[in-house]
Amino acid sequence: MTFVVGENCIKCKHTDCVEVCPVDCFYEGPNMLVIHPDECIDCALCEPECPAEAIFSEDELPDNQTQFLELNSELAETWPNITEKQDAPEDAEEWDGKPDKFALLER
Repeated sequence: MTFVVGENCIKCKHTDCVEVCPVDCFYEGPNMLVIHPDECIDCALCEPECPAEAIFSEDELPDNQTQFLELNSELAETWPNITEKQDAPEDAEEWDGKPDKFALLER
């Protein structure tokens, strides 16, 4: 099993989660993070660290976000690894909780 970064990370991209990950399985895109499912050890340390509540265990992924399991896997193969917390985008709070952000994903 793995953890999955979901839609609410788009344009929020808080990085609190990356510092607690013992296996460094987070990867950074232009406006979102993803988790490499083959590297995640299902420790659950990242989930409570996400201020945007955008991280889910695979079996608790909302039905309307199932495409994010495959998306995390795909993008983790091309995006660079991230292991240290960075400042969130200046407008992250404005985007937190907004619906239908999938079209805003930058690859």
